[in-house]
Amino acid sequence: MSCSNCKSAGIPNGCKNNGLCGTTGCNKLNSIDWLGNIEPPYNHPVFNIVEIRFKNARKEFYKNVNKISLHIGDVVVVEAKSGTDVGVVSLTGDLVKIQMNKNHQLIIPDKLPGIQRKASNKDIEKWEKFRLKELEIKFLARKMAAKLDIPMKISNVEYQGDGSKVIFYYSADARIDFRELVKDLATSLKVKIEMKQIGMRQEASNIGGIGSCGRELCCSTWLTDFKPVPTSAARYQQLSLNPEKLAGQCGKLKCCLNYELDAYMSALKKFPSTNVKLITEKGKAFFQKMDIFKATMTYSMMDDSSQFIEIPLNRVQEIIELNKQSIKVPALIEDGGKIHSDKDHFKNVVGQDSLTRFDGKKTSRKKKRKKYYKKNSKN
Repeated sequence: MSCSNCKSAGIPNGCKNNGLCGTTGCNKLNSIDWLGNIEPPYNHPVFNIVEIRFKNARKEFYKNVNKISLHIGDVVVVEAKSGTDVGVVSLTGDLVKIQMNKNHQLIIPDKLPGIQRKASNKDIEKWEKFRLKELEIKFLARKMAAKLDIPMKISNVEYQGDGSKVIFYYSADARIDFRELVKDLATSLKVKIEMKQIGMRQEASNIGGIGSCGRELCCSTWLTDFKPVPTSAARYQQLSLNPEKLAGQCGKLKCCLNYELDAYMSALKKFPSTNVKLITEKGKAFFQKMDIFKATMTYSMMDDSSQFIEIPLNRVQEIIELNKQSIKVPALIEDGGKIHSDKDHFKNVVGQDSLTRFDGKKTSRKKKRKKYYKKNSKN
């Protein structure tokens, strides 16, 4: 999780730049300006609203009142509710309009706060000074919350650019009363305190980690839009409903269950209902399982459920059409079809040896004693 530009390999916290180094490890929230190389039409007015990125996946829109020449990556000083804040320009120009429409927010341009100026070296030094305190303050807030017995988990802290306000991001299972905690924090830090509750997915995104696939979590590297993941997503993909395997580090269903869901949904439209039984001259057959991308369905006869008969999808559709016409087929499969018993259905397909192949044969103590006495009696 280190960055190639700043050469911080081996440091757990990476470059601690939170997106300013411009590498793929930190710039998760960056937007690609695909209109940057295209010249605008003649006399086309420049859109004066800019998207500014802050810490903890926070992005807001600001008005370029002073008509400053801004580019993506510039550090600017912006107006805040109390004092000033420091952020990084993430998007400019007409793409900001698309981004504003994407957020589905009622944004009135005249009421947006403004950009004061580009950040000077003094502003950036002051900003970095406060950001270095965030880790220490996070542990302090956790100790205070534990002392007051408040059931909350503080996952991240964000200092405002001028140091006049601190935002604490926390997660909790239910509604909690943190007024005493805010009072204690305000007394010890002597700044304005703001508490923001986030969901479990956002918390996992802030903390990060390694998923069951062996790679970094999607939410902490590139995923910013957390769509709901229903339990039906696992059912459509023929996955076992095991909470330990389907849940991520956030305790919710894994976001990756949605990645291939559309492909499975479109493929399942070709398959008949699994409740339909196939009628043959030997009896009825019921559904066991299906392989979506091989386009096969497996059935068993009602009188012999130990046999698993794998049938191509077109053959299943053909049998169902014949059954609708009250025609019984002689057999489920034609010559050359696959029939498996329940014994060879579950077998070692990977080619691995037994895990106990190196274990020695266990012999009882009595047998060992008999062998020992026989040897000694001969001698």
